[in-house]
Amino acid sequence: MSTLTKAYFLANALLVSVAATAQTYPQKPIRLIVPTAPGGANDILARAIGPRLTDVWRQPVVVDNRAGGGGTIGAALVARAKPDGYTLVLGSISHIAIAPNIFPQKPYDPEKDFAPVIQLVDQPVVLAAHPSFPGRTVQDVISFARSKREELIYGSPGIGSVMHLAGEMLQDRAGLRLLHVPYKGGGPAVIELIGGQVPLLFVGLAPALPHIRSGRIRAIAVAGARRASVLPDLPTIGETLPGYQVNFWAGVLAPAGTSSTIVNQLNREIVKILRTPAVNQQLRDASFDIIAGTPHQFSAAIRDDVRRWVPVVRVASIKPE
Repeated sequence: MSTLTKAYFLANALLVSVAATAQTYPQKPIRLIVPTAPGGANDILARAIGPRLTDVWRQPVVVDNRAGGGGTIGAALVARAKPDGYTLVLGSISHIAIAPNIFPQKPYDPEKDFAPVIQLVDQPVVLAAHPSFPGRTVQDVISFARSKREELIYGSPGIGSVMHLAGEMLQDRAGLRLLHVPYKGGGPAVIELIGGQVPLLFVGLAPALPHIRSGRIRAIAVAGARRASVLPDLPTIGETLPGYQVNFWAGVLAPAGTSSTIVNQLNREIVKILRTPAVNQQLRDASFDIIAGTPHQFSAAIRDDVRRWVPVVRVASIKPE
């Protein structure tokens, strides 16, 4: 048998093996890594989707919270995992497009080390305050910050998160001096705000919304281009600082090299779940705008955000702790 013939048979055998694996996927539990502590936006999404995938496939989808490193610890586990569809990450713009670029030695390449499966949602980023904070508007925050001799403290779900950069952008656009305090996710950050450990917080609206409605924290403004549908009377920061805009997305990714058949299967099943009336309403009530796009669309979104935010990281001289 010639070398060319052997190569032909080997290639066909590999294709048959990949196809067979994809057709029987999944055959064992799937680990869905959330690179933040429980209680944040990514965790909320994982626990909405994971159990329903379990019901569909009759295989456990285990949510595994791996906080730390601005989300890079959990995301790096997936980037280095075997590309067989059994280790996934529910990451956000913060963990995938921004945070790895603050490290001198990047823990992973956002565009090369993942196979994007689906962009699940967009979510408003909110600037929230402890009820004792002496201000109710963006202009109040600006005026108060300018009146202080020391830096005004604000918190975020982590270094390199898009919420961290929202604070850096506010500082730059308004000419303020702000001091950033990072936490290991939106859930812990909101708890610290409720307790008064920080006066201000940039965070995803989903983990903050119940506490805004109960009055335990006060919403100042949203950071996106438009007002949040669940809080239509809450202004945007851009209404005070024209051009200010920060977006947040979350989605599911697999390791690079994962079969396109498995990626597309995951995409189809998750889209079905997002379109069910119960999940659709659950996520919209929690302030999420459902995207449910294709893997190709998600890949393009990641590429665009890497190019948008890396220059901001460099100008702000953000360093890992």
